[in-house]
Amino acid sequence: MGVLIVAVSVVAGARLLSAADDTVPVWSVAGDMGAGDEVHPEDLVATRVRFADAGDLAGYFTADDELPADLVLTRGVGAGELLPRAAVGSAGQSRTLQVPVAVDAEQVPGSVQAGSVVDVYLVSQPGGKGGPALSAVTVVDAPPLEESFAATGKRQLVLAVEEQDATRFFRLLGSLESPVITVVRRG
Repeated sequence: MGVLIVAVSVVAGARLLSAADDTVPVWSVAGDMGAGDEVHPEDLVATRVRFADAGDLAGYFTADDELPADLVLTRGVGAGELLPRAAVGSAGQSRTLQVPVAVDAEQVPGSVQAGSVVDVYLVSQPGGKGGPALSAVTVVDAPPLEESFAATGKRQLVLAVEEQDATRFFRLLGSLESPVITVVRRG
């Protein structure tokens, strides 16, 4: 009789717990992705999440949502991060370019990595003319110094930059004599 009571209790407890599961399958990113990257189904994995406030779910794509075919990231999203609706747009909204920049190693914080948000400053040598060139751009790729330009002492960064900002950046870069690029990490 005791064994029967224990068995019934275990079954009832398991059914009660499974009925109380209030997690929701939400899309998360399988690997690091940068601004301007197209989002394809193979880039996503379903992750079960419990939201404390039901209204928070509206900010994310559930696994039941049909994703638009032309989905493009407007900012970097790290591996395992939930895919927020605020981080995507359609391919036709704006044009983001991936701009490579070679920076002297001492002019870029070592903590800068893919997904970091940075400001880029240009200063002319000699004379010190220049100033802010790019503001709040996302780093798409940031190989360590030993994997990029170690022989020259430069570190390559690939930045996601709006097309009009990239044009302005290159125009400013070309107008300066011996420009020095400095990268400042936000946050």
